[in-house]
Amino acid sequence: MTYVKLQELIDAQFHHRCSTWERGNITNFVASDLMSDVLTVDDEDFVLVTSLTSDQVARTADIVGARAILLVNGKQPQNRLIELVGELNISLLSCKERMFKTCYILGRALSEEGISL
Repeated sequence: MTYVKLQELIDAQFHHRCSTWERGNITNFVASDLMSDVLTVDDEDFVLVTSLTSDQVARTADIVGARAILLVNGKQPQNRLIELVGELNISLLSCKERMFKTCYILGRALSEEGISL
């Protein structure tokens, strides 16, 4: 899945685009508000879906190799988060949808693309 498709599916707003966002291929999502749980993920190049807006989210995403952060529940990023994703070259998006609906929409789209969940 491309970032453009992700953006269209959930009407997401970009706050920062990483340098590879145009050619990025999203094959997985990890949804959690517990960054300690995210640290146990053994995958890379996924999108981290969360409602947390602090810079700690960017630090965690960087450690685990997440390709992007998607804020849900209509949350807007704190200024420090926007600054830090720029420094770390991580895309940052937000949407108004709740976490469950966002995961459902994105999971279904990945499945339709033939990506096993």
